[in-house]
Amino acid sequence: MSYEIYCDETMPDLLQSQKSQFRFLLIGGLWVASDHRERIKLDVTGLRKKYSVWGEMKWRKISPANRDFYFELVNLFHSYNSNIRFRCIVIDSSKVDAELFHDGDDELGFYKFYYQLIHHWILRREKYSIFCDLKTNKSNRRLVDLRTCLVNANKESEIANVQSLRSKEVVLLQLVDVLLGAVQSRYNNSEITGVAKNEIATRIEELFFCKRKICASPWWEQKFNVFQLNMRGG
Repeated sequence: MSYEIYCDETMPDLLQSQKSQFRFLLIGGLWVASDHRERIKLDVTGLRKKYSVWGEMKWRKISPANRDFYFELVNLFHSYNSNIRFRCIVIDSSKVDAELFHDGDDELGFYKFYYQLIHHWILRREKYSIFCDLKTNKSNRRLVDLRTCLVNANKESEIANVQSLRSKEVVLLQLVDVLLGAVQSRYNNSEITGVAKNEIATRIEELFFCKRKICASPWWEQKFNVFQLNMRGG
């Protein structure tokens, strides 16, 4: 079977600075069965028409005026069952030692975390195309090296490509931004005064966390999986 993985991140600058009021950076992805991509895009277009919401979908754009659109967007994601799945990793920036583990290269460390996000959800004998939100890097080999590492670690799978795309042109990258934003808001307590955003995060908690606050998921959770890295290993 063929899958597409759409990846985005939030607060990557935390790896370069400890002065932020926030602590956690996140990297997330949608695992989409390739033969369902067009249906998903059509369904999102239907929601856009219903609520007259156009432009790029983003967590930071959620407001009381478009709250119902984003509420139904989360419901739509839920309705696809295993044909579209979300996974994110949560990284405590205060415990990242770039000098010790990444040769002093924060960007290298960032892509090592990217590898951790993707590798553990690669199935044997399946084909994957991986799409990352466009990001300016110091090295133009980051995605090439990421693919090489994934290929070497998954000999019985096909990693067809790893490439970057502009999120404003890709609906599925935008959906990652929304889901990832909700997780980030709970971990960093960054949306306490955002009523509409809080309602969207609460809806995610109702659907995927048995009404508990968004938190680390059991390893077997396959639909909406939140994995908080243990920076000490083990």
